[in-house]
Amino acid sequence: MRNALLSIVLIGGCTAAVAAQQLQPAPTRALSLRDAEQAALANHPAIKVGQAVAQAAAETVREARSAYWPTAFGAVTAAGAQPEGARLAAGALNNPTILDRFATGVAVSQLVTDFGRTKDLVSSTNLNAESSEKYVDARRADVLLQVDRAYYDALRARAVLRVAQETVSTRQTVADQIQALANANLKSGLDVSFAQVNLSDAQLLLVQAENDLQASFAALAAAMGDNTTTVTYDLAEEPLTNQPPTDPSGLIAEALRDRPDVAAQRLAAQGATEFARAERALWYPTVAALGAAGLSPYHGTGIFDHYAAGGVNVTIPIANGSLFGARHAQAEFQAQAQLEESRDLENRVARDVTTAWLAARTAYQRLDLTNQLLAHATDALDLAQSRYTLGITSIVELTQAQLNKTGAEIAQSTARYEYQARVSALRYQTGELR
Repeated sequence: MRNALLSIVLIGGCTAAVAAQQLQPAPTRALSLRDAEQAALANHPAIKVGQAVAQAAAETVREARSAYWPTAFGAVTAAGAQPEGARLAAGALNNPTILDRFATGVAVSQLVTDFGRTKDLVSSTNLNAESSEKYVDARRADVLLQVDRAYYDALRARAVLRVAQETVSTRQTVADQIQALANANLKSGLDVSFAQVNLSDAQLLLVQAENDLQASFAALAAAMGDNTTTVTYDLAEEPLTNQPPTDPSGLIAEALRDRPDVAAQRLAAQGATEFARAERALWYPTVAALGAAGLSPYHGTGIFDHYAAGGVNVTIPIANGSLFGARHAQAEFQAQAQLEESRDLENRVARDVTTAWLAARTAYQRLDLTNQLLAHATDALDLAQSRYTLGITSIVELTQAQLNKTGAEIAQSTARYEYQARVSALRYQTGELR
């Protein structure tokens, strides 16, 4: 019995501890947009993936350059013949005589010239490595855009939450007043029902706003490369930027000049062209210098104690079933495809910059329009409240005025962050965000 009571107490204590942990508020972290961007650049796995790919591309340059350096290898050979001086009868075209020996030696080979093929290969791999570096910059820009968008979405969600809280407080006051008037037989039960419906609608808005804010915090953490999804951020406001320019032509030229993905594609096209030149050089001769030296501490008759030799080898391609021709043609087509891809990317960049510019300009225009909308909705609500108090109009007019003001408050509160997000997207499209 005592053990059973002890178990109940322990289980109850553990349950209470878990419940207490669940009721504890999430930690709050002060965060600015600059801090969020720096955290993303330091921690986001997409950037680390791009850096690893760029480092791998840089190693291909070393691979191509290795042809310029000598190649050396050592060998240890031991052979015995039975009977002594036996000869191979089949399976070889070299000297078939097998002599008893034990020897060690080194052979060295050095490329003299391949008439530009290695140079073109090195140039191609260099351009591809530079293209990979530019793609790292493009990944940084993508990550920063995600961070900015998540940051402004969180600010927008926080603004909507404040509107929802104020709306609940205001409608609660109105509902209490109407209930008091109904208790004094000055208002009908229908008015009380309408007021309660409005209050419930505001409470639903508040619940949804709280959910949206927590979801935006989780999205912001993911954009920063952080898997912590239970942190509440105290976000700092960002100043508004100037109005977008009246003409997007300068922005398009800036994007074609500065965007890292455009630069990366151009470098990739140049690299493909250089590779096509290298494939054409497959038909050229290859000249190499060869040397060998070694010792034979044990050997049969006819082999000296040491040896050394040198020479030059010229390799001239004659026929290989059109292999080199097919490789060159393939490289030429791939280079042409890369050039056309560059043109297509430039066209898409011009389109995207124009679209982002239009969105930013429209968002800037909404700033004043939403201010006017809120002013008109506030005046209409004040008038409807006065008319309802005087008994001139019904609860329906007051309810509609409340709904209109809530919508105007949300539009006015979120217009600022919508404009800032659009400006960030425009900076991304022009290559400024990186």
